[in-house]
Amino acid sequence: MDDQQPPSYVLFPGRHHLLTRFQADYLCRLADRAGPGEVTVVWAVTSANHENTRRNPVPYHRREAAIERFSLLAGLRSVVVPVFDTAPTERFAEVTLKSIAVATGLELTPADTLVACSTPGVAVLYEKLGFAIAGVEADPEAALPGGAGPERPWDVLLRLAAGDGTWRELAHPATVDVLDRYRLVDVVRAVANDPVVGDEGGLTATRDYRTYVEAFADGAARKWELVRRHVRPGRIVDIGCGAGAILELADRDPALRESDLVGVEVARHLYEECVHKKAQGGFGNPNVYFYRRNVLGGAVFPPRSVDTTLTFALTHEIWSYGERWESLRRFVQAIYDHTVPGGVWINSDVCGPDNRDRRVVLRLDTTDGANPPAPRTDLAGLPPGDVARYVAGLSTRARLDQFAVDYRFGLPFEPVEGDAGRVSLTLADAMDYLTRKDYADNWLSEAREQFCGIEFADWKALLTDVGFEIDFASGTFRNEWIVDNRIAPVASLARPDGQPLDWPVTHVLLVARRPRNT
Repeated sequence: MDDQQPPSYVLFPGRHHLLTRFQADYLCRLADRAGPGEVTVVWAVTSANHENTRRNPVPYHRREAAIERFSLLAGLRSVVVPVFDTAPTERFAEVTLKSIAVATGLELTPADTLVACSTPGVAVLYEKLGFAIAGVEADPEAALPGGAGPERPWDVLLRLAAGDGTWRELAHPATVDVLDRYRLVDVVRAVANDPVVGDEGGLTATRDYRTYVEAFADGAARKWELVRRHVRPGRIVDIGCGAGAILELADRDPALRESDLVGVEVARHLYEECVHKKAQGGFGNPNVYFYRRNVLGGAVFPPRSVDTTLTFALTHEIWSYGERWESLRRFVQAIYDHTVPGGVWINSDVCGPDNRDRRVVLRLDTTDGANPPAPRTDLAGLPPGDVARYVAGLSTRARLDQFAVDYRFGLPFEPVEGDAGRVSLTLADAMDYLTRKDYADNWLSEAREQFCGIEFADWKALLTDVGFEIDFASGTFRNEWIVDNRIAPVASLARPDGQPLDWPVTHVLLVARRPRNT
């Protein structure tokens, strides 16, 4: 650390989800070394617009509260600045400095500022701008006997997530106080140990949310018409609400004007769109609320508190990204538990065909695109646009070869001798491919999901086992538009003996009620 020029400011960039006793001692020593005059610690809180994810489990306003309390207890003069997340860039240090200048008017320079940073990759960006660096946990002067440095805040947070109570001994009392008062300890543990949600709060990092939102919005009116008559007024919850398209339609329904409308969404991009719509006056009902939660991370609503739960195109994702039956049953149980006696869960989703494991012969068009000698194995390393263009240029038959490579659930098939377009496989595998083959824009994301893992008989057994009663309106159906426009023009289905088969069901509507006497 360079002591020749006493700094007026100590810039301390980081996510700051957890503050440590070591940080307090270290920052106080920096302030003392600066000599006469007051040193201001500028806390640049990065990823300030992220919360409820593994990398960012604590919301910014709680982090800010802990920093302010930390500063008071440590006797430090501090300024706290939120820095929104940006795409990875070599100009990260410059972006942070500009964010500070815009928020506070402080133009930090190497002449008056020391940067406190223990992350080498970040520290070097400030060094390139001429700033001196204090290494905090990486400072050689901070090394413990044996040469190891003090535990970094993230390591202490991992102790918390693992249920190791010693985190309280290493964390600063300000952090302990804020996490306890706002009951964030359990939140951090749930998010950090969530088996479904990715580091940044989505189910998959390869999904193009723009096209996803557009497709869902286009079909919202049809979906609402399908379920509207089964909705029970009161507290209506849409889990996996996307950008809120269904709740917008519920908001316009006069019969539901006295109801609370609640959207739950785990994907940060979609949740932020919901909040934006509400802020822009997109809902007439004042009792519209949005939560960013993952229902598998713990109960979202109190027991027996929800009249209607809506889920659209969600349960196959829980099956696909979770632990299949275990995750799905846990989800269904959570729905049952929060449903009032007499309340209803309405689930609309893709569905596997009846007798899904029977063998069939699928004939696919070989003339509607390219037929390379072998599928590619490097798509995961390409830009999304390149993936989309390559897949879109394949024939329907060649696209099956590519899907079999990228599909994480495995899609075994056997070519039929004498006809390059015919293959033998299970009915479920055939429909999993045919219902996904046209998603070139989200190819790798769709290849991580299984549409046909569950058939209607499985659903009936699961729901009744948990305690639901299945309404007579429940059943399967076939999306005729998909069959007529996407599947039938380029494919045909037959039994192993060659007898033609009709296309099976593709979707399910489940109307499940919790009995009134429970």
